[in-house]
Amino acid sequence: MSIELSQVVLNHGLTFLAVSTGVVVIVIAVYLVKLLKDLSVLAKNVNETSILMNTELKELSETMRSINSLVQSTDEGVGNVKTSIENAFTKTKSLSESVLGGFIKGFTTIYSLFNRKK
Repeated sequence: MSIELSQVVLNHGLTFLAVSTGVVVIVIAVYLVKLLKDLSVLAKNVNETSILMNTELKELSETMRSINSLVQSTDEGVGNVKTSIENAFTKTKSLSESVLGGFIKGFTTIYSLFNRKK
């Protein structure tokens, strides 16, 4: 009877081992499925984020091009104003030199006329 009893106990032990191994495998499988689902959601979010970043970078690039063209046109306008001011100063300088020269020449002529009469 002890041999039969030991076989029964052995069968119960092996059955418990098989059931507990099955439960552990099922639990691990559930966690793996959950992990794969979470990784899939993560990959989807990363893809959406990269698409969003790509779109934003394109918009930023267009904005930078617009700002660059604005700065270039402003630079050209400032250059034109600078050239105009330089030309105005040059003309004003030559005009003032001719006016001053004419004033000095007129003054010396009048002075020389008054000196002759004395």
